[in-house]
Amino acid sequence: MLKIYSWNVNGIRAVVRKGALQAFMAKHKPDILALQETKARQGQAEIDFKGYEEYWDSAAKAGYSGTAIFTKKKPTKIINGLPKDIVNRYKVHGDIYGDPNKEGRVITAEFEKFYLVNVYTINIKDDLSRLKIRQAWDKAFLAYMQALEKHKPVIFTGDLNVAHTEDDLARPKENVGKRGFTNEERAGFQNIIDHGFVDTFRIFTSGNGHYSWWTHWANARARNVGWRIDYFLASKSLKPIIKKAQIHADIMGSDHAPVSLTLDL
Repeated sequence: MLKIYSWNVNGIRAVVRKGALQAFMAKHKPDILALQETKARQGQAEIDFKGYEEYWDSAAKAGYSGTAIFTKKKPTKIINGLPKDIVNRYKVHGDIYGDPNKEGRVITAEFEKFYLVNVYTINIKDDLSRLKIRQAWDKAFLAYMQALEKHKPVIFTGDLNVAHTEDDLARPKENVGKRGFTNEERAGFQNIIDHGFVDTFRIFTSGNGHYSWWTHWANARARNVGWRIDYFLASKSLKPIIKKAQIHADIMGSDHAPVSLTLDL
């Protein structure tokens, strides 16, 4: 079995300082770990996980965004970012906040039987000011997944910053049209599903109450007033070997919980 985990750590230096990442690694022993919102460059956190290769895609801006992959199995290839031709085709260029292509948002590891893409998707902000670039990003990201899929199956994981359906957040009615639950963001996610990618968690678990992110306000995590915005999606061809997809809400250290995927490889 191959165990892949994904976790938005909301600052790798903070989660290491708390000892939370070390405790997680010791207990769960992932074969591959994808991290988002690392907010650091390689070498800025005291990390030494024996037996793991590490690969980083850090933001140009210090202390912001960023992704990383830790893996026991050495990839045949690592690709940082979205391909330039796709960025240009879908006009995923900078806005008032900066250039998303310089924010360390995508890192791809090619393995023998699949690609693993780790993504930290654009947050559109409370005033929805990044919605336009997010819509371009969603189209570009799907185009990239389809381009990879021509060569071998794809698994992509990370913080997608959207709750897909009403079952994916505790208070859907109060959040319609707000960041993370706009019709446009949800349509972008649905477009990925419509093009043949599988939301792996929903293979095994239906209904609400299953969340991966909680605000720090009003004791939301203890009350489980949350959102499911961290995902593993996979090419449909991989479905027969997907054995488990889980949210590990008991693991503390970040405002997000890790999610995982177990494959029979």
